[in-house]
Amino acid sequence: MKNAIKMEVRDHECDLAGGVNNAVYCNYLEHGRHKYIKSIGVDFAEYAKKKIGLIVVRLEIDFKYPLISGDEFTVETTMERYSKIRFQFNQQIRRIPDDKIILNAVVIGMAVNESNRPILPKEFDLILEAQSN
Repeated sequence: MKNAIKMEVRDHECDLAGGVNNAVYCNYLEHGRHKYIKSIGVDFAEYAKKKIGLIVVRLEIDFKYPLISGDEFTVETTMERYSKIRFQFNQQIRRIPDDKIILNAVVIGMAVNESNRPILPKEFDLILEAQSN
């Protein structure tokens, strides 16, 4: 299942060269992941209340083209199983209206309990299993 959200570059997100600062793209991707997991019935805040942390263990970004102030874009996100206890988000940022690929990202995540031990919540296991079939 793919989820796409629409966003717009704000002036303060740009560096002196006029493009979006590299660190800001991480915020865009994070927002996309949060919206994605909410779309599949997982509430990030509810997990935190249960003392289950959803964390990023690896982030790989291939930058293709810069965004500038005022650009509208989409953050597209899908998720798949990476290993027995880890999951992978595949993300892409595309500029509107020309659909130009701005970046491709792979984000490896996992869940940890309050003792910081890796776990795979039942909801994630069911979702990942359904998506692999």
